[in-house]
Amino acid sequence: MTHRPPVAASRSGCREFQRETRLSRRTFLRAGALGAAGLTLSDLLRHESQAAAANTERSVIILWMRGGPSQHETWDPKPNAPAEYRGKFGATSTAVPGIQICDLLPNCAKLMDKWSIIRSLYHTNAGHSAGDQILFTGHDPGLDPNVNVHPSCGSIVSEQLGHLTPQLPPYVMIPRQVPGTDSAYLGVAHKPFETLEDPGVEGPFELKNFSLVEGISASRFNERRTLLAGFDQLRAQVDSSGQMEAVDKFQDQAWHILSSDKARDAFNLDAEPAHVRERYGFMPRYDPGASNRCSAAAFSQRMLLARRLVEAGVRLVTVDCRWWDTHVEGFDSMENGFLPRWDQCYPALIQDLEERGMLKNTMVVAWGEFGRTPRVNTNRGRDHYPNVFNAALAGGPVEGGRVVGSSDAKGAFPLANPKTPQDVLSTMYRFLGIDESKHYLNNAGRPIRTLPFGQPIDELG
Repeated sequence: MTHRPPVAASRSGCREFQRETRLSRRTFLRAGALGAAGLTLSDLLRHESQAAAANTERSVIILWMRGGPSQHETWDPKPNAPAEYRGKFGATSTAVPGIQICDLLPNCAKLMDKWSIIRSLYHTNAGHSAGDQILFTGHDPGLDPNVNVHPSCGSIVSEQLGHLTPQLPPYVMIPRQVPGTDSAYLGVAHKPFETLEDPGVEGPFELKNFSLVEGISASRFNERRTLLAGFDQLRAQVDSSGQMEAVDKFQDQAWHILSSDKARDAFNLDAEPAHVRERYGFMPRYDPGASNRCSAAAFSQRMLLARRLVEAGVRLVTVDCRWWDTHVEGFDSMENGFLPRWDQCYPALIQDLEERGMLKNTMVVAWGEFGRTPRVNTNRGRDHYPNVFNAALAGGPVEGGRVVGSSDAKGAFPLANPKTPQDVLSTMYRFLGIDESKHYLNNAGRPIRTLPFGQPIDELG
């Protein structure tokens, strides 16, 4: 099975890709330039639709299940497969007739009419960091999968749409970047804002970035900003690389965030009522170096912070929901840590968004870099496996209670309606109003398409 071929960029169009062109339908018709520009009416309508979408308050939350969740132990159980494929757990019916998921996810099952599943995703790279790159950028990871060769979807959103709320960054990582989430050749202005502090640990959640150095008043703070701006202006006059402009923009964002009450309030997780925090699930401090069972404690409060951020006006938030890398004693990790935690916080997030009237304008994408091997290994776990995996989607254009595609009887390969990560990114981009055909010049001066290939998954809506 092969990927659909990417669309090649025309070298003759390089100069056109360096500037953004905005033309209305009236302009095209008046000039009679539709055919001359090589555009069809459908192309024009698509661009107008994207522009209209970009003007709405739409956001995306990516729940990044890093490590690669097993399709068998989540949303595609195989109760009739042989034991060495089926695994330890069974299947449970959901609120939508005909759809079954893992029997350790009863709350997710009750809410099945609010979210949907893709069961036929695939790609061809079994490395964690390489998979990260593919799913966040839509591009081949290159020789070093730990370094972004191409910008992440969040950086694309930042570049094309900018701020929904000026006092908040357009793109946030909770708590910090993973491979694939950087801005690459889009520059530092479109890097994610990292919380660094983790809302999933014990005690009050406070971003140290929002605390002024002791002894510096607000007026003194502004004086220092003015002085620094003067030095930056001098540096910019001698800068010929274009990087200073990006640094200045990024620095300006940082100043706004640091001095903004709106940003401070959005990140103030402790302002949430206790019953809301408990609804998502709150657990004491975890040890990042400990077992999977312990690390599962963190991501519930991270999801709650993500809801607060999109409610305040952040366009794209990625939540690190690690570590689903279940090679050894994987059933124990899933049964005693990950699945109970997920079964509490994922439905809580969807219900919270719906109750606040945010679900239609917030798309939630839950997935990891690949799935797990169909056959259980000798350590009661499963290994890396990109040949078939799942994703859960809710909100935005997604109608609940749908299953797209299927895997074979052992959960080893797509059986029907195979989909790629690029198809999911295309679905997300269309919802937000991103022009995925736009090209950017990479560090070598070559025009690179936002998304090399992929089609929106219309079966979801």
